[in-house]
Amino acid sequence: MSDAHEAVIQPILTIGPVFRRWAVALGAVVAWAAIAWSWQLWHGLGATNLGRPIYWGLYITNFVFFIGVSHAGTLISAILRIVQAEWRRPITRMAEVITVLVLFFGVGNVVLDLGRPDRALNVILHPHFRSPLLWDVSSITVYLTASSIYLYLPLIPDIARLRDRTSGWRGRLYRRLAIGWSGTPRQWQRLERAIGVMAVLVIPIAVSVHTVVSWVFAMTIQPMWHSTIFGPYFVVGAIFSGIAAIITAMAIVRRVYHLERYLRPEHFSNLGLLLLVMTCLWFYFTFAEYLTTWYGHEPRELAVFNAKLSGPFAPLFWMMFVSCFVVPFVILANPRTRTIAGTVVASISVNVGMWLERFTIVVPSLSNPRAPVLTFMYRPSWVEWSLMAGCFAAFALLYMGFTKVFPIISMWELEAAAPVPVRPVVAAPLPMGVRP
Repeated sequence: MSDAHEAVIQPILTIGPVFRRWAVALGAVVAWAAIAWSWQLWHGLGATNLGRPIYWGLYITNFVFFIGVSHAGTLISAILRIVQAEWRRPITRMAEVITVLVLFFGVGNVVLDLGRPDRALNVILHPHFRSPLLWDVSSITVYLTASSIYLYLPLIPDIARLRDRTSGWRGRLYRRLAIGWSGTPRQWQRLERAIGVMAVLVIPIAVSVHTVVSWVFAMTIQPMWHSTIFGPYFVVGAIFSGIAAIITAMAIVRRVYHLERYLRPEHFSNLGLLLLVMTCLWFYFTFAEYLTTWYGHEPRELAVFNAKLSGPFAPLFWMMFVSCFVVPFVILANPRTRTIAGTVVASISVNVGMWLERFTIVVPSLSNPRAPVLTFMYRPSWVEWSLMAGCFAAFALLYMGFTKVFPIISMWELEAAAPVPVRPVVAAPLPMGVRP
């Protein structure tokens, strides 16, 4: 491996005290979440503040949020790869890792929402083919499989390089994962063909996943859920939050591992422009959704509408609007503020706003059901907050762990994009006495 990419390989070979301190801190949060889940398993869902008719709360909010963020890698990376955007080479792997990891936490939050986690197997053992829940399980399983393959294939050449530089348990691990890679022309041809095929396949799979997630809501007759716009609305929101997650991860990796040479201002600027486009699309879909509800004036729909805009959920709704539209639009529409710092601020704002959007989709509709039953003001319990913190901490811990085992930037893709240096032709010396 050339010395030019030593900065990429160095984080794998060294584990400093800062990494250890962060690992211990995040591990403590995960341990506390495990205690909270044990408490919930012992006391049942009564340990949460869920109840009829608000049987979905923080857990399902996190489920939709994590599934949305999963579009960060596979979908964005695949599109940029297909259109041959050369600037995407240093960021694709960071995005693809996000996809694979957050899918586990999205599914995990569904398990947390069950009073009897063992009954989750009933979806597979006793499937009901008309149930959107079965569609959800099927699409997420296919998506996780495809995303894992799409992450692994571009890793193979870099794993082979690590295999040749390491020994011990690392050497054994890399030898198995390299699957005999030697870099022959035939292997390169097969690898690039496989990556191209997966890039094409993973786009419709990713779109179908969040469409099916939206159908879990839209196939019911709950107020402001039963909407045909939910499919594209959820897909746009997923790409929106996914781009924001990539930018946030890029900024942290760039700062911690000193990768300024690879993650340059133009990468943040280009992703910032994509985020600006998705900001406008998100505003369009949100405006269309709420305008249709207001114009129809159906009583139950209007009850949810008023609860969001001027009722008990108004602070969360307007905070969502400011975080998802006002802040990113003001920052990213101006080239002078579309700097690295400005883009990161906009992405963090979008991440917060999109989580609030998921919450304001789930809880207000359940708080105003069509059936005349008693309801209550839902506030998550300490158990729910603890498990949510544990999910985010576990994701950060696993992402950190990945950077200590595999290169977070694809080295072979950077070299493939680098121009081949032209060496000057030096004429051979002529024999003495011979004139040119």
